[in-house]
Amino acid sequence: MIKHTDIAIIGGGVIGLATAYHLKKTHPKKSIIVIEKEDSLSSHQTGNNSGVIHSGIYYKPGSLKAINCRKGKQALERFCDQEGVDYEQCGKVIVATSENELPAMQKIYERGKANNVTCKKIDKTELKEIEPHAAGIAAIHVPEAGIINYKKFCSVLAQKIEAGDGQILTGQKVNFITPSREKVNIETVEGIEIEASKVINCSGLYSDIIAEKGGSKSEMKIIPFRGEYYELNDNAQGLVNNLIYPVPDPNFPFLGVHFTRMIDGGIECGPNAVLAFAREGYKKLKVNPNELIESLTYPGFIKLASKYWKTGLGEIWRSFSKKAFVKALSKLVPEIKTEHLKTAPAGVRAQAVSLDGSMVDDFYFSRNGNILNVCNAPSPAATASLNIAKVITEKIDNG
Repeated sequence: MIKHTDIAIIGGGVIGLATAYHLKKTHPKKSIIVIEKEDSLSSHQTGNNSGVIHSGIYYKPGSLKAINCRKGKQALERFCDQEGVDYEQCGKVIVATSENELPAMQKIYERGKANNVTCKKIDKTELKEIEPHAAGIAAIHVPEAGIINYKKFCSVLAQKIEAGDGQILTGQKVNFITPSREKVNIETVEGIEIEASKVINCSGLYSDIIAEKGGSKSEMKIIPFRGEYYELNDNAQGLVNNLIYPVPDPNFPFLGVHFTRMIDGGIECGPNAVLAFAREGYKKLKVNPNELIESLTYPGFIKLASKYWKTGLGEIWRSFSKKAFVKALSKLVPEIKTEHLKTAPAGVRAQAVSLDGSMVDDFYFSRNGNILNVCNAPSPAATASLNIAKVITEKIDNG
């Protein structure tokens, strides 16, 4: 039996669900089906991130990241207020620990101001008032940064979608996508067939694979990077009040190891960023040979690795050495000791890499007939999700 629908959305993470929610809200008469390969929603990037509501301070003014983060943050907070989803504007500090970090800190501050982020430069005395155990010579205080449980947010989105007669199919892995002029046929491994007028690919770690199944020539490849975390023991949680971040390396797209208070309790420390040996390689020893070979032989990754090999070795060393991980954390909070940390679940980031070896930093979309591919949706995609959904809807309406 074939299911007919106006719009099929592949992927039940935060972008897929936010898109389905926005489409049902703006086009209530359209039929929508969300297809998720796992038995539960938001099982991968959405459910394994640090739960931060980003302010938009880091992003280049005018970029899709900056625009969508600022608008999406406001939309997210309005939604949570209306639907009773817990979140907290706890604030964060971005800490410079040496003189050579001050120029990069200043650039972040200027970006924040250009993006209309509420932020203030503070000295080490003011830093101690906010985070008594943090060490730094200067910092930026961002009071509007916040925390949330994105899985709970997604659960409410799913309820709203189904209440609006949208369908969510879990445990259905897409096997074939056959586009034609008027329709797109989707067949799952489990034998479900769906005929859709339009398809939106929100499949995260597999976005390039799904795009290729739909006939798109991929302009980039997803390279999975595992982010490993520790959690502070109960007796050390008093060392951190809220969010403590370093000044990030301006040449590297990751923010560096940091401290994050979680909305449901506890303090997370991390992540690092190491090549995962599988797209869903949450464990060090999980290997998917085909996916690993794909990553290692991709010309873009070879160029990327040759450029950042020193940084990469440092990340790998921190992965295997708890002492090295603690050393990085202690730059921000010197009282942190090895015995304060217990292992926490890891996440995997879908990093899009171009053939020339550059990491695709901004949100990126491509179209192939009636299929719209969300090719790259890095952090702050969860924060920005409701506005990204609006952008996707506009692209679908105009396509």
